[in-house]
Amino acid sequence: MPSGKAGVTTATAETTDGIFADNRAVGRVALSATFADGATRRARLHEQGAVRVRCPGPPAPELEAMMVNTAGGMAGGDQFELEFAVGPGARLLVTSAAAEKVYRTLGAETAITAKLDVAAGGEMAWLPQETILFDRARLRRTVEVDLVADARLLLAEAVIFGRSGMGEAVTDGFLLDRWRVRRDGRLLHAETLRLDGDLAAKLAQTAVARGGVAVASVLLVPGNDTMVAAVRDTSRQCRGEVGASAWNGIAVVRLVAPDGAALRHDLVGVLAAVRGGRPPRLWPH
Repeated sequence: MPSGKAGVTTATAETTDGIFADNRAVGRVALSATFADGATRRARLHEQGAVRVRCPGPPAPELEAMMVNTAGGMAGGDQFELEFAVGPGARLLVTSAAAEKVYRTLGAETAITAKLDVAAGGEMAWLPQETILFDRARLRRTVEVDLVADARLLLAEAVIFGRSGMGEAVTDGFLLDRWRVRRDGRLLHAETLRLDGDLAAKLAQTAVARGGVAVASVLLVPGNDTMVAAVRDTSRQCRGEVGASAWNGIAVVRLVAPDGAALRHDLVGVLAAVRGGRPPRLWPH
């Protein structure tokens, strides 16, 4: 009977949705860092679900915190909430154990929300390894930063569209990357990157990436022309394209590369230029 077939189809769809919902990864981590006796240390750590944070080194002026996704990647419907707070005078570098992989989805988006708070005299370096978007992946990522008057921020995110080494192209996908940075409650910097549909075709456009499949953005607060000059000097050795600008006390660097390896090479050089040293020691380079 037609009505019976429709009922079976609906029930099957509901069962399938329920199975996927039960297997979606949900994770939350909240870490606060404090400064005392010349070193930055963990003050509080809360972990829930598939996200963990480890601090492999001893207490130091800058504490390095490494995020670990025990699920081994992210798929449609997965949700991660990340909160990091830097106390007065503390310095915290947050990175990840490996590149984050976002796999294809049948409909539901992958969601990542990061909330960063930096107190007086504190410094935050947000430097996760690259995010790799597989074909038909859908990622919505939001980064919210609250700084006090003299806090410092280095924020970098890199995205690779498909596994270029395997000849993969993202012919259908979605990326929404939203950054909001506030100082003393007032909006200081806002940007949103949105790509939808045939991402390979969009990236091929000259005004977008001119065929590049790996991009990154770096934000420095405060930022100035001296930092921009250091980045531009480094760009002579880059394998892709690098542009940098400074205005109103901040600096922004954009990178586009033909593949993930070239982007990693260029990003390491940029971070070394603006940090006065090497990238996170856990990054392969």
